[in-house]
Amino acid sequence: MKVDFEVLRRQPASMRKASFAVVLVVSSLMLPGFACAVDTDGPTVSRVTVTGEQMRQLDIAPAKEKAFTTTKSAIGQIAFNEDASTAVLSPFSGRATKLSKKIGDDVKRGDPLFEIDSPEVAQAQTDFISALQALEKVRSQLNLAKRTLDRQLSLMADKATAQRDVDQARNEHVAAESDFTTAQGAVQAARNRLRVIFGRDGQEIERIERERVINPLITINSPIDGTVVNRKIGPGQFIRADASEPLYSISDLSVMWLKAFVPESDIAYIRVGQELQVKVSAFPNQAFTARITSVGASSDQQTRRIVVRSEIDNPERLLKADMFATFRIVTGDPASSPVVPVASIIRNGDAASVWVECESRVFERRKVLLGGEVNGLVQIVSGLHTGERVVGRGAIFVDNEVK
Repeated sequence: MKVDFEVLRRQPASMRKASFAVVLVVSSLMLPGFACAVDTDGPTVSRVTVTGEQMRQLDIAPAKEKAFTTTKSAIGQIAFNEDASTAVLSPFSGRATKLSKKIGDDVKRGDPLFEIDSPEVAQAQTDFISALQALEKVRSQLNLAKRTLDRQLSLMADKATAQRDVDQARNEHVAAESDFTTAQGAVQAARNRLRVIFGRDGQEIERIERERVINPLITINSPIDGTVVNRKIGPGQFIRADASEPLYSISDLSVMWLKAFVPESDIAYIRVGQELQVKVSAFPNQAFTARITSVGASSDQQTRRIVVRSEIDNPERLLKADMFATFRIVTGDPASSPVVPVASIIRNGDAASVWVECESRVFERRKVLLGGEVNGLVQIVSGLHTGERVVGRGAIFVDNEVK
């Protein structure tokens, strides 16, 4: 069709607008493809008319109704259960001579982790032996003082000694008893130091007491049941008692933590005891169930998010520390809403729309607000009513043709 734009230009403004609209409509009807009805007061096409042949390429179905639960989602990461984890340090310095466990090994409480040769251990045993020798010496002095006192008392009964000698013997016996009590306390303190600080068991202490032979090697045992998740020690390495970095880290992997970062706007829906559905990228088709155990007391100043901690059962040990995770939590009772197929949704940035049948072979663009998605169906929160017929397959082609 040939259009004389000079004639259109000479017309009054009111007539010019109407003539231009007629030209566009007629032109669209003459072109192959979709015919569009143009809203001349707006920048976009709101309706489109299709031919019978084109209708066969589209799937049109009424919006169904489905019950949806209100959920909130956030991101987080998997972490070790700090309530069932511990760091192993050495209470004294020495050189590592033997490593019994490596990363990934399961351990029981009391299992040996590593062995060190420590001069501090040797000194503690030396002090114990010295205390034993001092006790034996004081015991001999006490026995001697006891015999002397008994002899003086016997002589006193026969009036063969002076009272002064009896009093002196009695004072020496009391002093010997006091020294013996002090020596017993020193031996017990040395024994407790070996048992509590250096981890020597009763049999080892009895051996030292019996043989008086020093063993400078000391074994550090696991304080809990779990799995070795970290090790910072090598054979022959010198270990300092004041080291800040743990030599071994042990954790029970049967229960892991989820540290989720929840926006401030959603924290009102979060409560201790709620269940979460957790997913990790390593297992996209598997959902893990967690339960909230703690809600943070402060918000991050940069991200404006609050840390929410949950516990996840991990019997198969699929979950690993520092895995990226997402979770959903139900925050309300189920409510019915219209749903349409995913193919019906036309997205433009943050906005979404669908093509709704308003007449036979005539479709209208409708802006909608989206909700959740389940099994290929998208919840429509607003903008569409149940029963309205919506383009499914082919909606994107309708939209592209209009553009």
